[in-house]
Amino acid sequence: MREFVVAALSFPAALFTFLLLVVVGYWLFVAFGLSDVDALDGVDGAGAETLDGLGLGGVPISVALSLVISLSWFGCLVGTVLLSGSGFSGFAVAALSVLVLVVAVLVALVLTRLVVVPLRGLFDDRLAPTRSDFVGLLCVVRTGRVDRGFGQAEVTAADGSSAIVQVRQAGTEPLRAGSTAVIHDYDPEGEFFWVAPVDLDFPIN
Repeated sequence: MREFVVAALSFPAALFTFLLLVVVGYWLFVAFGLSDVDALDGVDGAGAETLDGLGLGGVPISVALSLVISLSWFGCLVGTVLLSGSGFSGFAVAALSVLVLVVAVLVALVLTRLVVVPLRGLFDDRLAPTRSDFVGLLCVVRTGRVDRGFGQAEVTAADGSSAIVQVRQAGTEPLRAGSTAVIHDYDPEGEFFWVAPVDLDFPIN
């Protein structure tokens, strides 16, 4: 037990020991209903973009970070224990410790990416754009006309995904295939969006 504690508080495992305690505390809050799994998803910036760039998107940020931190800590812990019994000392131990840190993080990222793939299916419904997300967006008419009883258009959500939706317009201005319109309301009974023609020379604020 003493060797475990010493290894956990030694470089490089010590770098992740505190972070692991934060992760455990976070998930305890989630377990007791004091926080949500996606509590960190509202945080914008380089952190979220980096995770997406590493192929760790598609799940809540908390899940991806928890996996990376836990696996990195475990890898560093194993490496530290092995180094302690290797007989190396001084500069050799310091250099090998840095190598253990790099390898542990890289392996953690690879393993997390593998784990995230099947987990994405569990969060597809939560991450998929809702109908209300389309209101206020521009769309491109894909049918020959759009009137009070007929019409379809293609709309692109904020996450880059596109969808063909049913649209209607109350006005009489022609909306032909390829025309651009703005979605301004959704009709839940008819399950279609109300659109209006828009002149792209006058951007919507």
